[in-house]
Amino acid sequence: MVPPGGTAHIADGADRPESGTMRVLRRASGGGRTRSRRPVRISGAGPFLLGCLPVLAAVLALLLSACGGDGTRPRRTPPEPTTRPAPHTAPEPRVVPRSAWLDDFTRHAQPPPRYDDKVVAVFVHHTDTPNGYDCADTPRIVRDLYSGQTGGRQWDDLGYNFLVDRCGTVYEGRAGGVDRPVTGAHTQGFNHRTTGVAAIGTFTAGAEVPRAMTDAIAALAAWKLGLADVDPRGVARLVSSNDLSLYPAGHEAVLPALAGHQDGYATTCPGAALMARLPAVREAAAGLQGRRGPTGPAPSTGTPQPARRVLRTPAPTVSDIEADRRWGT
Repeated sequence: MVPPGGTAHIADGADRPESGTMRVLRRASGGGRTRSRRPVRISGAGPFLLGCLPVLAAVLALLLSACGGDGTRPRRTPPEPTTRPAPHTAPEPRVVPRSAWLDDFTRHAQPPPRYDDKVVAVFVHHTDTPNGYDCADTPRIVRDLYSGQTGGRQWDDLGYNFLVDRCGTVYEGRAGGVDRPVTGAHTQGFNHRTTGVAAIGTFTAGAEVPRAMTDAIAALAAWKLGLADVDPRGVARLVSSNDLSLYPAGHEAVLPALAGHQDGYATTCPGAALMARLPAVREAAAGLQGRRGPTGPAPSTGTPQPARRVLRTPAPTVSDIEADRRWGT
């Protein structure tokens, strides 16, 4: 034994361990007796490490455990890929093509359609025609509207992108593709990045607005605005391209994403009765896009609600303004 405060004598006769060397007495095997003791040198270790060997062994065990016990690095679980929220889209409604109402006798040559990059707002109109029509006569009514706008007004094509009859049937209006952002001729100053939807009939104060018609307008608006992930209850910033609108050319106006014609132009269109239905149409369109408020469907307030983001339109170019003036848009 080593007396307290004493020095352990090493079997080879050295009184002290060499600097930087630790001597360990090795017990010889054989019958459980100790025959001799020989020093074992561990280079680079000081005598204070003698009491740390159990700690080092524990650390080594932890490292082996972290490596899987076989000395290999543990496999890391790859992070789950981050996904962007799905856009709020709506199904494409059935749209009757131009070929169903435009015949060879009425059709005329016209320039190629113009396009914008996307549709961020929908303008609702009425055609200011009689309400008591048979829905089977709708193709003829649309054809007459086409003849009036391209004949008397000398426009290049029917101004409205879509038309909806009292039975809720949607008709393709202006040429260029129903799923594309075709520049229309429906709201003077605000034809860029918008779609014009005309309700066939006259919907001034006191007029009955068929539910099938407003449901069809909601479905159409939900689909067209959903292509750009626009909330029908929100707002859009649209740059006027014509001084004859409610805003001078170049002015950025904040308008409802689903607006009435009178929101951008001095007119009574689409009539007081249809304007009064637009808040409900906005809510229905938002519902078709899968949008909900904090406690179910967003409440109908009768006023546009803030959008998740405000969409801005670029300033119109000189060619845009000249084209709009030429076609009365």
